[in-house]
Amino acid sequence: MTSTRARLLVATPELVDPNFHRSVVLVLEHNDDGALGVVLNRPRLVGGAEAVPQWADRLAFPSRLHRGGPVSEDSIIGLALGPAGGIDGLSPLLGQLGVVDLHRSPDELPGVEPVRLFAGYSGWSAGQLDAELVAGGWIVVDALPEDALTTSPEELWRIVLGRQTGLLGHLAGYPDDPSVN
Repeated sequence: MTSTRARLLVATPELVDPNFHRSVVLVLEHNDDGALGVVLNRPRLVGGAEAVPQWADRLAFPSRLHRGGPVSEDSIIGLALGPAGGIDGLSPLLGQLGVVDLHRSPDELPGVEPVRLFAGYSGWSAGQLDAELVAGGWIVVDALPEDALTTSPEELWRIVLGRQTGLLGHLAGYPDDPSVN
């Protein structure tokens, strides 16, 4: 097993599961016990301020709640940028990007913003993600902190693929329905 923690899983065009079709997942943890991540490109119509009102002033645009995945959709995970050197209440993930403790008051976490909220998460049991990677369901690429906070989440699949080199970058232009190509 090679950990994909702090990397992106980009769904291949052939992955048709409606939970993950053309999704971009930021992996928050991947070890021998399994993996956990959040889908970055599924904003919902619900405002994030409705889900976690105390963080309303620090939400990243668009300040909507995002669907992090099909598991435990009544739970909320927050990702945010924090001050250089870190801060208690923000678990480091990628550069200044980390998982924020939403139970803490924003006043206790100065410099932690912008915040993106995710309802639920994507989870894999031990060995499950590794098997999906071997089967070719996902493309693993490097993440950038701004991927989690993009102002255009609906375009993230094409954006992430488009910045890849070689043939992989050409997948960004893969048609929604290849039969009409």
